[in-house]
Amino acid sequence: MTYNELCRRLSPLYGEGEARAIVRMVVEDEFGLSPTDIYMGKVNQLSADERANLEEIVARIANYEPVQYVLGHADFSGRRFAVAPGVLIPRPETALLIPMIGSAAARPFTLLDIGTGSGCIAITAALDYPDATVTAWDISDDALRIARVNATRLGAQVCFERQDALAPPADTALWDVIVSNPPYICMSERAEMSPHVLDHEPATALFVPDSDPLLFYRAIARYATRALKPGGTLLFEINALYASETSAMLHALGFAASVERDQYDRPRFIIARL
Repeated sequence: MTYNELCRRLSPLYGEGEARAIVRMVVEDEFGLSPTDIYMGKVNQLSADERANLEEIVARIANYEPVQYVLGHADFSGRRFAVAPGVLIPRPETALLIPMIGSAAARPFTLLDIGTGSGCIAITAALDYPDATVTAWDISDDALRIARVNATRLGAQVCFERQDALAPPADTALWDVIVSNPPYICMSERAEMSPHVLDHEPATALFVPDSDPLLFYRAIARYATRALKPGGTLLFEINALYASETSAMLHALGFAASVERDQYDRPRFIIARL
């Protein structure tokens, strides 16, 4: 298969632009071909074993398996993180939380990442702000295993703990900053989502009941009212559909909260201070 043939095979599923990006990622990461190599037609000069491997990869992607799971990694904030089924794939927009963390507290500071998944937020913060003491929670053993692998490989000092965000401990004044990208997609939004997300990424990291879209935000915010140090900051990635409701809930709990927009000008984050 040539590069263009591979792109045409995936274009009906992903669109032409995304299909080309996926194929380019595969041939660069898996087979070490540069953009110049691709332009020179070296994709169709692969060995028989390499072509068989490429065919298997493309078949999995054509079945809507995320390319990050197929390759076993995803890039986040300039670093490569291992990912696997059962662990949410890091999104580029989530990386905007990292400078917000850095601006939220004087140095040194303590940080808690709730629902860490691959560990991308906690590990990046620990590496970017070496004077931070970072703890990360998740309820998923699979996520914690992958997060620890990532921390070890990247050389980050993070304390990972198995903890249910809906039943947090009775902590008091422990953290300067709490950050979370919790489950926030309502079940009614499933029809609008791509099969490569619905059929492969962990539902427990994505969905909340339609009857309580703020389920995790409310539990984490209540914990933060006692677990943040005076003047501490709570940072959320949010569902844009419920930005006003999330902000109102935080105000009712005594936070001064502001909604921040992402690179697409969508309400994406909330910064809340006690």
